[in-house]
Amino acid sequence: MKGYDLLLGSIAAFYVLMVPYTKVEESFNVQAMHDILYHRHHIEKYDHLEFPGVVPRTFIGALVVSILASPLVLAMDLLQLPKVYSLYAVRLVLGFLILSALRFFRLQIRKKFAYQVEAFFVVLTAIQFHMLFYCTRPLPNILAFGLDSCHGHLQMRHAVTYFSFGSGAVAVKVNFILESSKVLHHYYCALHSDLPFALQTHPFYWYFSSALPRSLLAAYPLFLLGAFLDRRVLFYVLPAFSFVLLYSKLPHKELRFIISSLPIFNLSASVAASRVYNNRRKGFWKYIYIAMLGSFLLSLGYTTVTFMASYENYPSGHALKDLHRNGHLPNNSEELWVHIDTFAAMNGISRFCENDYPWRYSKEEGISVDEFETRNFTYLLNEHRNISGFRCLFSIDGFSRAKLQIAFPPILLAIALPRPVVAGAASPRRLWLGFSPNNLAMWVWPLVFPVCPAGSGVCFELGH
Repeated sequence: MKGYDLLLGSIAAFYVLMVPYTKVEESFNVQAMHDILYHRHHIEKYDHLEFPGVVPRTFIGALVVSILASPLVLAMDLLQLPKVYSLYAVRLVLGFLILSALRFFRLQIRKKFAYQVEAFFVVLTAIQFHMLFYCTRPLPNILAFGLDSCHGHLQMRHAVTYFSFGSGAVAVKVNFILESSKVLHHYYCALHSDLPFALQTHPFYWYFSSALPRSLLAAYPLFLLGAFLDRRVLFYVLPAFSFVLLYSKLPHKELRFIISSLPIFNLSASVAASRVYNNRRKGFWKYIYIAMLGSFLLSLGYTTVTFMASYENYPSGHALKDLHRNGHLPNNSEELWVHIDTFAAMNGISRFCENDYPWRYSKEEGISVDEFETRNFTYLLNEHRNISGFRCLFSIDGFSRAKLQIAFPPILLAIALPRPVVAGAASPRRLWLGFSPNNLAMWVWPLVFPVCPAGSGVCFELGH
């Protein structure tokens, strides 16, 4: 039904518009999309040549999305819109592709399990945060998620199960998972050895005790109930469950690694929710029905809080936006050089966030804190709060954690102190105003003043 597509698409688009920036996990694909759209055949300008990463990656997904988004990007160029609007375009196109694949899967749910199960599938997907938030993010796992949803559609359409011994589907699937696990293990080792920080590891049961409960919410207990109530569901749930179980062997765990299994678990949960709804007037079932409705409301509340946290989770993107808005003096025709350090580049900044002349950008690595004063940078986005020759103009807060409290609101988002620092060079006899309601840090050269208090929001500087 078109109404279901509109509902899920509107939620995904809302997430894109409110949280457009990307993080380090998405950097390869988002930079590839930018370079394909703007540098085209000039391969020597591609970001990947300067920052290739630790393992080889494919550009095919980025190429497909870029080709489909190119008419929108061309129209934006003709309208002379900032480049960041192209980031909205590629993410919306990616979301369209993923939700289209999910639609095929949903239509097969309607044919196999009836309209009511389909309706609950849409409701559960809508009140969960992670699937619709991630479906527009250019992660390799999301690009594969679209293919996996199409595979689920074909599997249900032709009544093919992983337990068909004649076809050997089980062996093929298990072999694929094991080989993927080996690749991910080598990837983990490469990252662990090359990056200056260690990747966080989790115990074997983490997917089942943390990732799946947070992503499925009300659907988590329901999917277990659905597998018990309807035998047909087992043919779809067990392979997905085995997939998560095998991936649990890897020490480094992230939700995105298993996100393609969520639609299957939602299918099982939808079957259970439909059964509970149909029996809501009978004996003990009515209490289960009330509990299910309550869990839906709690899931919606959790999704709201998670969205608020995610909005604050890209401080560098917000900082660069504020710098563009306040950092260019009207009568200044000189180039404005911005240095983006590793921490800032990992937390919200991509090539799509860059502006045209007079803005210029550098992500040169290996520059010591003392060396910045001797370099010709106008502004710095940097995690250090004290840099010789620079002054803090403003700061942007980043999300740290959520905590419960006995007050209103019952959940409080804790904001971390700024780590990325924005640094800039101010010319003599110019008034510089930097303002932001959030928190990163900005510095100005060549005058040296005390650092502005974290979270103060406004700093003035009058040159001599």
